[in-house]
Amino acid sequence: MCGIVGYIGHRDAWPIIIKGLKRLEYRGYDSAGVALIDHGRLSIYKKAGKVKDLETFAQDENLNGTAGMGHTRWATHGAPSDRNSHPHTSNNGRLSIIHNGIIENYASLKEELGSRGHIFSSDTDTEVLVHLIEEVQEMEQLDLAEAVRLALAEVIGAYAIVVMDKADPDTLVAARKGSPMVVGVGEGEYFIASDATPIVEYTKNVIYLKDNELAVLTRQDILIKRLDNVIQTPKIHELELKLEMLEKGGYDHFMLKEIYEQPRSVKDCLRGRIYPEQGLVQLGGIKEYTEKLKNLDRIIIVACGTSWHAGLVGEYLIEEYARIPVEVEYASEFRYRNPIISEKDLVIAISQSGETADTMAAIEMAKEKGATIFGVCNVVGASIPRTSHAGVYTHAGPEIGVASTKAFTAQVTVLTLIALYMAQQRGKISTSAMTSLLTELDHIPEKIQEALSSDSYIKEIAAKFKDSRNCLFLGRGSGFPVALEGALKLKEISYIHAEGYPAAEMKHGPIALIDEEMPVVFIATRNSSYEKVISNIQEVKARKGKVIAIVTEGDTEVRQMADYCIEIPASDEAFLPLLATIPLQLLSYHIAVMRGCNVDQPRNLAKSVTVE
Repeated sequence: MCGIVGYIGHRDAWPIIIKGLKRLEYRGYDSAGVALIDHGRLSIYKKAGKVKDLETFAQDENLNGTAGMGHTRWATHGAPSDRNSHPHTSNNGRLSIIHNGIIENYASLKEELGSRGHIFSSDTDTEVLVHLIEEVQEMEQLDLAEAVRLALAEVIGAYAIVVMDKADPDTLVAARKGSPMVVGVGEGEYFIASDATPIVEYTKNVIYLKDNELAVLTRQDILIKRLDNVIQTPKIHELELKLEMLEKGGYDHFMLKEIYEQPRSVKDCLRGRIYPEQGLVQLGGIKEYTEKLKNLDRIIIVACGTSWHAGLVGEYLIEEYARIPVEVEYASEFRYRNPIISEKDLVIAISQSGETADTMAAIEMAKEKGATIFGVCNVVGASIPRTSHAGVYTHAGPEIGVASTKAFTAQVTVLTLIALYMAQQRGKISTSAMTSLLTELDHIPEKIQEALSSDSYIKEIAAKFKDSRNCLFLGRGSGFPVALEGALKLKEISYIHAEGYPAAEMKHGPIALIDEEMPVVFIATRNSSYEKVISNIQEVKARKGKVIAIVTEGDTEVRQMADYCIEIPASDEAFLPLLATIPLQLLSYHIAVMRGCNVDQPRNLAKSVTVE
């Protein structure tokens, strides 16, 4: 959730950390802070608000130092404020810490430390941790790394931390459990961050810390050990990330840029995986499990938020083509049930970041019960792909906007490929049918580009409904998860209450809400449920609702009934979600902008949910 940046080397740390925090602001933006060490002096500057507020606050201060760390906060314990901002310091003022995660037993630790004379100046669980490290260090007369290692043995919860000691200005100590952390390896310098976005400008070489690992960084070297004190040999990975991917590229917002990147991101997802002329799908990431796929009893898809909606689309596709029963579960609910799982089950875990805490916990539980785990993830080297038995990367590129757009269509694309691959391996589809589907799928990036051409018209529609207080999104079949995703996008970034429903369920409650003030968005493309959706539109119009319809290009029947029609190119029904989603993303975006909302960083939300 929160963003972490650390640096030790030969350069000034402040500009590196500030630039890195701006790149990570999508992860947390309630407050920001930086700690610097210069000749044994520890300087801390922190401020509630954005990183730019911190910059203004500290502009006349002493910002010297070639070792330091910074943090953008997404509040869990304690309201956003200056006093609750990170970094936090120990009781003696010697140590400083930044932290992403939750210390679940902080209350009992705080009570015990308080009884020993520790005085706390914030409401956070993080401050308790740095006081605990101080206590261990002073009692045992240990160096910083050993004090951190022993203190973490008493901690219950999830964390990614960086700790500094002004008495040891040439060392940074980092550790992780359940929250992501990556170390950048440079020439005589090291970088630490929650993800690679602050690092790519300086080095392509990174080490992904594993759970229960601790890293000791000096200007000359790095030592990694497990919390049980066993030294590890780190594997250095080369980043595929490019710096230009992290810039807006002339767009007003990252979200708009990422909406417009979808023709490319879907094409990248398909590249090297489909061979339309041969009627073949090849997925190297799951190839060794081909025999397993032929003998499955069931597939369980676990995900959260937008990824859960992608999973619902996957359910339609896998059951339609591979003929395997599929269940789609919220990871947060699945992990706390006692589900019946066997060795003949496949669990597909979907997560853009690959670090979603509930999804990680769900797959760990499923592994313990003998299930095979496939990960569908966008971030190479993240926890979920490392934990999974196999999987498929989406190759969408970095997504900075908190509200997911291109990650959703990339996930749906991967699930489409998995469905067709399974159908192919299980002998459930003919070569001619596969060739036809793959030929159509190969043209989907071009059709997404066509769908984007309605942007200016969608902006006009947005102006009509920007002041609405509620909105319904309705669809049938695979149009239902599209409706759910459209509703989620609108409420995420515009703060308008919106709900997605199966269109047939409207009569079982939501129809009571419809009046002349209620906009209703229909997924009304020409597919197997087209006539039924038309009946639902008529029911809404009879109650004076305002209808916005997503229709197939050239449609005339719906146009006679709807107040506004947004056309998308004709396509096979299987690929409807990849096209119908585009106008809903644009509609939400324009409404949010017109309402003056922070599109890229909507209130209360963070990009990567790494805590429960």
